Amino acid sequence: MYLFNFSLITFKYIPVFFDIMENKNNKYPEGHFLGIWMGICIVIFSLIGVPLSIVTDNVGFIGIGPAIGVAIGLSIGQSIENKYKQQGKIRPLTESEKKRKKNAVIVGIALLTLGVLIAIIMYFL
Repeated sequence: MYLFNFSLITFKYIPVFFDIMENKNNKYPEGHFLGIWMGICIVIFSLIGVPLSIVTDNVGFIGIGPAIGVAIGLSIGQSIENKYKQQGKIRPLTESEKKRKKNAVIVGIALLTLGVLIAIIMYFL
């Protein structure tokens, strides 16, 4: 007997997923494809960087994967973004999207600062 019913999740949530992925008005916010492709490529190249660091016994190679993923994801996302912009399918960000993006940047900087402070405190104690 299974502890979790996977078939219920599969059939119940797949239509919701495709409704989210399908854009009804065919207009995408600016930067939409950049974020998607950067995320995809970071994951893919991180999966390459970790085994590379294990094989070579060099922990520094862990950071190469995400760095290459950002570069490749940025180029793929920008090319798709330019293609859709020429077709008129890219719209400017709304005020709520701009506000949400600004808040996300502020939270990210705050977390980065907190992490650096904790690292400094742990190093000197």
